[in-house]
Amino acid sequence: MQKKLKIKKGDQVSVIAGESKGLKGRVLKVDRDKDRAIVEGVNMVSKHTKPNTKAPQGGILKKEAPVHISNLMVIDPASGLPTRVGRKLNDKNKLVRYSKKSGEEIK
Repeated sequence: MQKKLKIKKGDQVSVIAGESKGLKGRVLKVDRDKDRAIVEGVNMVSKHTKPNTKAPQGGILKKEAPVHISNLMVIDPASGLPTRVGRKLNDKNKLVRYSKKSGEEIK
């Protein structure tokens, strides 16, 4: 069984630690096995590539590298500030994520 993470693909997150601290972005991919996520515009690294069909010139490309889940916090939809995430049953008996700061449901 895969472990349950508090961050999902498509979430708006803020980086709370590391070199990219303070940056915000959207989660593009989550790797549950390694507890890492790729966030748009965060933790950019230079990748040297040989000429190929995608990049006929080759050269140095900038791309996002994974960030550990513990260094990310979901942004509260109500206030726009980082918040902790909880899980509770809603009125339709479905388990949903909610913001601990405002109590609002996270879509």
